[in-house]
Amino acid sequence: MVTWSAFDGGRKVASGSLDTVARAARTAFLRSTTSRVLVFDDTTGEQVDLDFGGTAAEMLRGLHARLRMRLEGEPSVAVDAAAPATPRGPGRPRLGVVAREVTLLPRHWQWLNGQPGGASVALRRLVDEARRANVGRDRGRRSQEIAYRFMAALAGDLPGFEEAIRALFASDADRFATHTAAWPRDVRDYARQLAADALEPEGPP
Repeated sequence: MVTWSAFDGGRKVASGSLDTVARAARTAFLRSTTSRVLVFDDTTGEQVDLDFGGTAAEMLRGLHARLRMRLEGEPSVAVDAAAPATPRGPGRPRLGVVAREVTLLPRHWQWLNGQPGGASVALRRLVDEARRANVGRDRGRRSQEIAYRFMAALAGDLPGFEEAIRALFASDADRFATHTAAWPRDVRDYARQLAADALEPEGPP
């Protein structure tokens, strides 16, 4: 389940479903003395744009319209033209794949084309194998990116920010804890939550 979190400056004011958090953020904005109310996607660390100028209903309509536009901008699913055209047997429905350009050296294409099923099947197999082999490293790298987005948006002026970023990308949990210790509690705890996978031993070096 995707959740969101809202902050009024250094204080978390809500966490949960998007509509619930958006309404709480609007209430906080109307009461805030700093007008620095931000909403973040807990899954990606990205900010969610909200227009507090109208009513709550207008804010939610605009928010969902922007989210729909973002989703509609995703690459459409298409059938890979390079996939083998052999018919599939019963119980094996045709899978859609995203068709994109891949540039390789001739020797790479020669090797791929000689694999069972052809180049597309071989590439998908290689990608799946790499994903399984690097799942911990990939999770750590993604955690770094997510935590960085939040920290850059809300913690950039806090003491120790630059050192905390260095510790994050070095996967140094002790240094990260040290340089975020003086931050407002809600900001510190949320940053540590987002960075958790990056600071585990199996995270990226």
